[in-house]
Amino acid sequence: MSKGWFVTGASRGFGRIWTEAALARGDRVVATARDAASLTELVDANPDTALAIRLDVTDRAGAFDAAAAAREFLGRIDVVVNNAGFGLFGMVEEITEQQARQQIETNVFGALWVTQAVLPILREQGSGHILQVSSIGGVHAFPGLGLYHASKWALEGFSQSLAAEVAEFGIHVTLIEPTGYATDWAFGSAVRSEPIPDYDDFRERALAARAKVVADRGDPAATAPVILELIDMADPPLRLFLGEGPHDMIKVEYAARLAEWEQYDELSRSAHRLPS
Repeated sequence: MSKGWFVTGASRGFGRIWTEAALARGDRVVATARDAASLTELVDANPDTALAIRLDVTDRAGAFDAAAAAREFLGRIDVVVNNAGFGLFGMVEEITEQQARQQIETNVFGALWVTQAVLPILREQGSGHILQVSSIGGVHAFPGLGLYHASKWALEGFSQSLAAEVAEFGIHVTLIEPTGYATDWAFGSAVRSEPIPDYDDFRERALAARAKVVADRGDPAATAPVILELIDMADPPLRLFLGEGPHDMIKVEYAARLAEWEQYDELSRSAHRLPS
């Protein structure tokens, strides 16, 4: 049976690629973007199975309106893809208040509003699969991306709680954690802070180190078959890495965390109660 998809940030990147893959296999998609005109070609090529809706995910009321329109067009919503978001580059000290607020408004609250908008529909159906597009940066952190990481760690936190809360309703939640891919995430769609010269030397070293980690950027098109397989699973995972590298990176990161916690375990336990 074909599935009905509700996708945010469908104008480019993963959102566009997964939307096209869903339509190509015969599914129906409500695709959203801040500029609905960017989806015209997509809808013209799939007039019976695609609907474009203008949506700024930071608009909570707009998210509920879009979800209602999606249900009307699709009949039921089987897959929700919270893909809308952007990268904010800059040292923590360099980020302006406006940049920080917009990062959290889009990457965290945007996903939250859409999630809240679709949940009554999915609960009534007794089924559904929410894909939260996180990042390797949702379980790891690099210098120069502090507020971006903060947004993805927040997404990871509320989504893990959400998964437990909605499991009894037949709703699945999966956090998608891609490695570096050849999208415009770090380019056209990115926001960059005004650099403070005192960080220039460190910034250069940090950029060089990060470039080595993501030197072999993945082909975004290769993610589409994986996402289609994921949404067809009867028992999908809570988290799924995309691409080569994240698994090895996280094994090292978590081994270091465990070692540090172990080193200071006695000190930590001493904080439980005062000696009698």
